[in-house]
Amino acid sequence: MNEVATAVLATNLSKTYQLEDTNLDVLNAVNFGVKKGEFTVVTGASGCGKTTLLNIISGIDKPTSGEVTVFGEKLTGRNESFLATFRCNTIGFVFQSYNLVSTLTVGENVAFPMEWLRKPAEDIHKRVNDLLDMVGLQNRAEHFPHQLSGGEQQRVAFARALANDPPLLLIDEPTGNLDEKISRKLVDIMQSLKNEAKTVIVATHDSRIVELAERKWLLEDGKLATLNE
Repeated sequence: MNEVATAVLATNLSKTYQLEDTNLDVLNAVNFGVKKGEFTVVTGASGCGKTTLLNIISGIDKPTSGEVTVFGEKLTGRNESFLATFRCNTIGFVFQSYNLVSTLTVGENVAFPMEWLRKPAEDIHKRVNDLLDMVGLQNRAEHFPHQLSGGEQQRVAFARALANDPPLLLIDEPTGNLDEKISRKLVDIMQSLKNEAKTVIVATHDSRIVELAERKWLLEDGKLATLNE
């Protein structure tokens, strides 16, 4: 794959967890590339390693062996300071468990990535308002995460992930525990991201999201297999 057109490149990626006296191989010498602007879906049974794969792509987790390169930057072996700044600029992550900061309001959660990069306060305020309007939560800016439903927290997580307009979005099981109405709203947001030619990688079982994908993978027994025709 042409490096200029490549967003994510994994080479011989492996991840093994040690559980008491046994080793669990979650990823086994996986190789793949994701093109810039491509919408990719990873499916597979619960516990197969989809979240681990997204965490390694983002630099949150480290592989046991192998390398990950994102937009030309090799993340393997980089220090946490570099990785944190790189993620803030380049990667938006929507976590399955939302991972909102409980002591910050909705607006403050969305603003946090922009404050990390020291953007002007006026720009941050406008961006927060625009994003909360996009996800239909403009009236919740002063509320705290514990005052929101699961669907509302997930929408805040989407807004926060988009705060710095990152070129890569990693999204982990976004509709898994949500009702039909909220799930449809999130699918519409992902459709918009596809239309904007964002590079998106989603771990999901949702057939509506799978249908959006230009590339579909099944993660099974530590290996990625294509589901495309």
